[in-house]
Amino acid sequence: MVSRAWCRALRAGLCPAAPRRLQGWGSAAFSSRSPTKAVGLLDADVYGPSIPKMMNLKGNPELSPKNLMRPLKNYGITCMSMGFLVEETAPVVWRGLMVMSAIEKLLRQVDWGQLDYLVIDMPPGTGDVQLSVSQNIPVTGAVIVSTPQDIALLDARKGVEMFRKVHVPVLGLVQNMSVFQCPKCKHETHIFGADGVRDLAKTLGLDVLGDVPLNVNIRETCDAGQPIVISQPQSDMAKAYLRIATEIVKRLPTPPA
Repeated sequence: MVSRAWCRALRAGLCPAAPRRLQGWGSAAFSSRSPTKAVGLLDADVYGPSIPKMMNLKGNPELSPKNLMRPLKNYGITCMSMGFLVEETAPVVWRGLMVMSAIEKLLRQVDWGQLDYLVIDMPPGTGDVQLSVSQNIPVTGAVIVSTPQDIALLDARKGVEMFRKVHVPVLGLVQNMSVFQCPKCKHETHIFGADGVRDLAKTLGLDVLGDVPLNVNIRETCDAGQPIVISQPQSDMAKAYLRIATEIVKRLPTPPA
């Protein structure tokens, strides 16, 4: 079960235009940023779980003597996902109440152990999953991730307003796919716009926690299940994730003793 005494829950509220690559990598960045901290990652995207592939994990959770599911672990991060419970190609065709029940079980019927951070990978939108998480555990803060294009920013703003409505602090915004640098000539192109997330953050009175570039290495390491902060820790891309993790940690309250 998730308890106030030993776990600070961090929700990552992701917009539809934000690629999955940011989610598992964010947890790996947390773990790399604070190697002495215990980090858990809950894949709350019931319909499209991606954490098993991104974290290079396969298999079914075992049960503890207390009949709790034991999460799988890789790269020092404890992970739980609907992807561990269904076949990789099997669609999850559920109505809202079933999804909410599944989220509650993933939160409360898992032997998480003693965590310092629980990062919750949220699906796109502002629906049943977000509401279920808000009602089941105390959430320390939300991070909104968006590309700088106008269409994505519409959803990002809705995400901010939703979290505020359920009294979850928004720690800040992350600008994803902020710039593409040609690997040959090094020319930089802002494919999705330059400062859309910064403009939105200013409008909403929020901080920009950092930028993640559009880079083929991030995509390749994502598909291979090898977080770039671990497989290429000295790269500019890895440093971008680590800077974001640092900014998030700065904004988290000190847990009770």
